[in-house]
Amino acid sequence: MHILSRLCKLAFVLAVFGAFTSLASGQDAKSQIKAEIDCLATSLKEKPITDPDYASLSSMASQSLQGAAAALDAGKLYVSLEQLLQAEDFLQGARFPIEKTEAVKSGLPAFEAEWEKVSQILTAYDREVRQKDWGSSPAAVRALSETALGRSVPLLEGGRGFAVSTKPSDGLFYLGQAQGEAAFAKFSSTLALHRNAAPFPLRSYLPELQKLQQKTNAVFKPPRSIELHSRFIALNSALKLAEELDAQKFYAGALYQYLEATRHFGMLDAPSVETVPQSDLKDSITAAMKRLADSKQDDSIAQLFLERATSQIAHADGSASTPDEWRSALVILDQVLPAYRAVQKPAAPIQFASGKTVDLTLVRWPYT
Repeated sequence: MHILSRLCKLAFVLAVFGAFTSLASGQDAKSQIKAEIDCLATSLKEKPITDPDYASLSSMASQSLQGAAAALDAGKLYVSLEQLLQAEDFLQGARFPIEKTEAVKSGLPAFEAEWEKVSQILTAYDREVRQKDWGSSPAAVRALSETALGRSVPLLEGGRGFAVSTKPSDGLFYLGQAQGEAAFAKFSSTLALHRNAAPFPLRSYLPELQKLQQKTNAVFKPPRSIELHSRFIALNSALKLAEELDAQKFYAGALYQYLEATRHFGMLDAPSVETVPQSDLKDSITAAMKRLADSKQDDSIAQLFLERATSQIAHADGSASTPDEWRSALVILDQVLPAYRAVQKPAAPIQFASGKTVDLTLVRWPYT
């Protein structure tokens, strides 16, 4: 496992210590998140990733950290956490193979030894996160933590699969990613951020997930399935993860990923940027944010998506938004928020297939 610098470790310890010694507030959480961002940025600066095979990951980690810092400065705490999660994933995914390739050169038994070490780390993190009492935490923080934890084990197992099917070093990247996801899950569970509203009524979202999967299957046809291949991959990955989280009763994470899948589905038919009334869209998002701020219920998961929408159409550095960013913001307003409101109603009965059926197994790599 990558060892952070002493300064980085100290920043994290002080942030966590502050969570237990001061009054729980948004500012406390902001300080913790800033300390973690600085922690990773310091690590990347003191020990840069120079291996050309992982240079792109280093760049993506750096960009995610910059995005996390900018979002935090702008008061978009949940988007900042999203970006921080990406940075943890990219950075540890790049670092681990660089540090461990030599160690696994002797073959699969050496890889298995490294795999076991990572497995023990993930087990410890998993235990700590599952013991967390989320009763007073915003649903969005819980959703991000559950999502990261839910991704960690499949990535760990996927690393072993690559090591066995190709060569041991090919599995190291996924072991690093697994550690990054689990580390974020643990970190977010320590945040001193308490909700000041009634809890969101979480439940199983399997009926909604089944319906969206059916809609996805119906439109997955050439030439569209070929032209929008990457979008369909992202959509199905979000659905797959949502179902896995739902099965584990990680309902906050399942809702977050269901809404993300809804966004991906909406992007399949979202209008072009030329048809998007940009000033009206900005006003509508501002109004939606105000309604959430006035809500007496914890709507932090919806706030997360609206924070993302505002970040997409108004960059912190003043650069122009891309057409896809405008379209994504529109989909969040027109489709994600209605889906969020709809799940607060009683769940529809789960539909089971009747008559003779044929089972088809589709193999796809986790979350790609």
